[in-house]
This record gives sequence, structure tokens and C-alpha cells, in this order.
Amino acid sequence: MAEIKPKYVQMQINPTKSVKRLYLVRHAKSSWKYDLPDFDRPLKKRGFNDAKLVSNHLKTFSLSPDLIISSGANRAKTTADIFVENLNLKSVNFIINNDVYDFSGESLLSVLKSCDKNIDKLLIFGHNYALTNIANTYGNTYIENITTSGFVEIHFNIDSWSQIKKGETKTILFPKHLK
Repeated sequence: MAEIKPKYVQMQINPTKSVKRLYLVRHAKSSWKYDLPDFDRPLKKRGFNDAKLVSNHLKTFSLSPDLIISSGANRAKTTADIFVENLNLKSVNFIINNDVYDFSGESLLSVLKSCDKNIDKLLIFGHNYALTNIANTYGNTYIENITTSGFVEIHFNIDSWSQIKKGETKTILFPKHLK
């Protein structure tokens, strides 16, 4: 299997449409150490370290989402908290939406399509297979698997999230790219 390297590309913008940016982050590595329901599983030490590694690297991107949506699962919320802290995003509207606790991508897609058209930059903290499915369906670069703490950025030439269609994958960043 070929290794995916971080990808950074220039986007050609259609001036008749606005650019919507979708940032996807898979929750960090979780622990199976405790006998807990899946929803309540915490991060393991590697998860904390990888989330800090990726979020610290993203400081160079000047990431400025208009809205942050996270699954209510403990591992996703904790990952979101790490990113919010490291990227100084405390002033950004942050919503917990349990529809993002989705593994197929259907509920996540409904969440995306229901976002207000005034939101241009959307940051989602969620789960696999849903994130990989969304990235592959709506991005233009195939990703076998968004890893834990993985970050993917996709740009769309659309006016409203309800119009979501194939966009351009701009960034793929996994912890292994930074180690």
C-alpha cells in the first residue's frame, strides 16, 4: 500500500460561487482499557499526544472555522477540546450534535446539508467510517482510511451546504506525516 503524504494544493475558484470549506477531524486514539459503553470511551495517552501534534501543526494554517460541530462521544469531544485549546478557537460557536455519532455517513451528511448557508468554514469532529465516506464521496482524492487524529480539508464551490457536491481535497494530514 502506498503511503499517503500530506497534501497541500491550490484551488481554482469559481467567482460565481462562494467557497465553503469543510474540515474533518477523526477523534484521537481511544482506550479500550475500561469496561464502558462505546459512547463513553476516553482517549488513551497516544490519542492525547497525536491530537496535540496535529493541532499544533495546524497553527501554521490559520484555521478559522465559523462553526465547530462535534459528536457527543467522549473521545470526539475530548479531541475537539484539544484542538480548540491549541488553535485558540474558544470564541468559535461550538455545538455538540449526536447525529455526528455516525459510522455510515448518512447522519453526518444530513448535519452538513442542514448547516446555515452563512457558515463558510465548518469544522467537524467525528468517527469513522462516516468521515472517510464523506471525504471520499465529496473530495477528489481517495483516502483509504482517515486515521485517528487525522485532518482532511475539502473546498466546495457552492452557495449553500444543502448543495454539497464533489469538491476539491486540499489537505490530508495524519499524525504519521508529522512523526
